[in-house]
Amino acid sequence: MELVALLKSLALVPVTLLPIINPLTAASVFVATAGHNRAVAKRLARQVAINAWFVLVASLLVGNVVLEFFGISLPIVRIGGGLLVAATAWRMLSSQAGDEVQTATAESASALSDVEVMRRSFFPITFPLTTGPGTIAASIALGAQLPSSPVMYVAGAGVAILGAAVTALVLYLVFANSARVLGKLGPIGTLVMMRLLAFMLLCIGIQFIWDGWAQLNGLAR
Repeated sequence: MELVALLKSLALVPVTLLPIINPLTAASVFVATAGHNRAVAKRLARQVAINAWFVLVASLLVGNVVLEFFGISLPIVRIGGGLLVAATAWRMLSSQAGDEVQTATAESASALSDVEVMRRSFFPITFPLTTGPGTIAASIALGAQLPSSPVMYVAGAGVAILGAAVTALVLYLVFANSARVLGKLGPIGTLVMMRLLAFMLLCIGIQFIWDGWAQLNGLAR
């Protein structure tokens, strides 16, 4: 029975977080960054997965402590992340067709240095598009459910870390193969998808801001 409970706890992390993350939403931005160079895409996907794993683990284990230490509430996190998402989406919508779309449909991309891969992998792909305020809030909520006793806490934390690793692995697989999927759409299909996803991201960012504002009003009453 304990093994079944551990397996359920292990599955709970990716099952809860992946629908919120929805990596397909950030696929177009990823391809716009890496192009169709498989080597660059794999390096960038690996770094995004590693970054996401660290963000998830930190949110699961110490998220509540950090927010309480700095006096930051979850509604404020949602509003700040929503502003970042909306700003990124607005840049995608207002850019010329020859910017991200040409990069996304190019047959090859120039090699990126390790420093450039690190820089591009975190903003905006890892945060806020992949591990945004909704993901962080959900991770903090999952971490709050860890047992309080030392032994059970260590066991629960280990399971949560493994669950975050499974989530990061799924992200790697999706991003590493996103260029192949978008490549089948062609230039026009990619253009349409990127504009639609940019609009969806804008709506998601506004939704984050609205949720945070509504929570703040609820707390103020």
